[in-house]
Amino acid sequence: MEFPKFLLILILLPFYQVLSLNEYETFHPYQTSYTLDPQAMIIQACNNIQNQALCLSHIQSNLDNHGHVRDPHSVLRAAIRNSLNQAKLAIQSITKFSTLSASSRDQMAIEDCQELLDFSVTELAWSLGEMRKIRTGLKNFHYEGNLKAWLSAALSNQDTCLEGFEGTDRHLENFIKGSLAQVTQLISNVLTLYVQLHSLPFKSPRNETIRYENPKYPEWMTNGDKEMLTSSPSKMHVDAVVALDGSGHYRSIAQAIYEAPSYSSRRYVIYVKRGIYHENVDMKKKKTNIMLVGDGIGATVITGNRNFMQGWTTFRTATVAVSGKGFIARDITFRNTAGPKNFQGVALRVDSDQSAFFRCSMEGYQDTLYAHSLRQFYRECNIYGTIDFIFGNGAAVLQNCKIYTREPLPLQKVTITAQGRKSPDQSTGFSIQDSYVYATRPTYLGRPWKMYSRTVYMNTYMSGMVQPRGWLEWYGNFALNSLWYGEYRNYGPGSSLSGRVKWPGYHIIKDPSTASFFTVQHFIDGMSWLPATGVQFTAGLTN
Repeated sequence: MEFPKFLLILILLPFYQVLSLNEYETFHPYQTSYTLDPQAMIIQACNNIQNQALCLSHIQSNLDNHGHVRDPHSVLRAAIRNSLNQAKLAIQSITKFSTLSASSRDQMAIEDCQELLDFSVTELAWSLGEMRKIRTGLKNFHYEGNLKAWLSAALSNQDTCLEGFEGTDRHLENFIKGSLAQVTQLISNVLTLYVQLHSLPFKSPRNETIRYENPKYPEWMTNGDKEMLTSSPSKMHVDAVVALDGSGHYRSIAQAIYEAPSYSSRRYVIYVKRGIYHENVDMKKKKTNIMLVGDGIGATVITGNRNFMQGWTTFRTATVAVSGKGFIARDITFRNTAGPKNFQGVALRVDSDQSAFFRCSMEGYQDTLYAHSLRQFYRECNIYGTIDFIFGNGAAVLQNCKIYTREPLPLQKVTITAQGRKSPDQSTGFSIQDSYVYATRPTYLGRPWKMYSRTVYMNTYMSGMVQPRGWLEWYGNFALNSLWYGEYRNYGPGSSLSGRVKWPGYHIIKDPSTASFFTVQHFIDGMSWLPATGVQFTAGLTN
């Protein structure tokens, strides 16, 4: 995977002033910085595009139409704008295929593609807006973290679209794959350019153990947000109440979400009273800053049984799906009862950037928690499952969580994570910190779903049923050189490192600065958004 990039650098060497090599994938997690010639950037933005002349023309036209000086940032903006325009065209192209769908599964996969490409359009538009802020010269690394998170998400949506055609005759998939190829490559090129152009010089704070677990709140946290952390639902301000017995505003969570304001800039709180709610809830991206508050794990339960064997795509099996930015859930159980025999059955799917889950339970079997994209935080949550039951390509930190295994089908191997990072430039991965793996049957910590899969366990208890080798192959030698798996100061009978895999991509982390990269503060830029959620968190390492 690295060889074509090496060739590209050789081809464009007259345009590059390479200051240092990007080594963080193997040994060090921090990015390094490049200086690029604008003309070389324009060429690289169209790298591997089928009609390269047209691509170059579009970017040149974008630069001319917006009156930009030929500097690296203006070229990057033009490349993002070109990717955005091509993503919009791809949506139009895919819409035409809906009339050709031969089955309900085909039709559902096309609908998935439309929504996922719409995610990409939104994320590219956010990125353009962030570039305008960076253009002003404001050196705020939160802006840079945002941009990389959004470009990383935009790159993966097209893969999820194509995965939806599993179980079909693949006829339509082949057509749609052609429509998506250029968009995917353009976004990949933009992300690579951005990583080369920008560095994120995170520095470990003097005191890594920064906590917001007591009444010392940041100045910018509103009184309402403080109240959310400290109050019981009966004492806090809520905007809507859901109750099965009719004592609230709604009997259905989905109806409460439907009538919640769209694109809300303030927190909209929905209190869901105790009860078992048999419904599937899909919070679209326009439903921003929604907070669901229940009466506790096992008391407020949202349950469904959608699964792959019923004809649903994995993306659509979710009992609850959240896409609007800034979602928060507290004291709720998300459940999928499909069982192991029905294969994929998601309890919770998350595409909400800067989302947080506090004292929640995700209960399923295969593919329980779909951390699909963007930045996510889980605190004091329980996750149950059998196969790949924490999966996706979000940037997620799980802190003080409990992970429980369940009985799989015969011959299946229990595997906790299947992280789906497809590019070394993506800022995605799973960090499981200060948590507990309660394995009751032979269990593996993870396997590489995609080429650059990234998962770490830090300061986490592991029961004796975690297998000595720790990790499992996906198939053959796939991704064993390019993945990034790590363990840092774990404990318990299953934490011994002596029998662990010897893959090139597996790391026994000894340096605290490397481990620190995977903390809330650094990995998901948590200090810029988590304090305002009112959810407890530890910013750095606990030891």
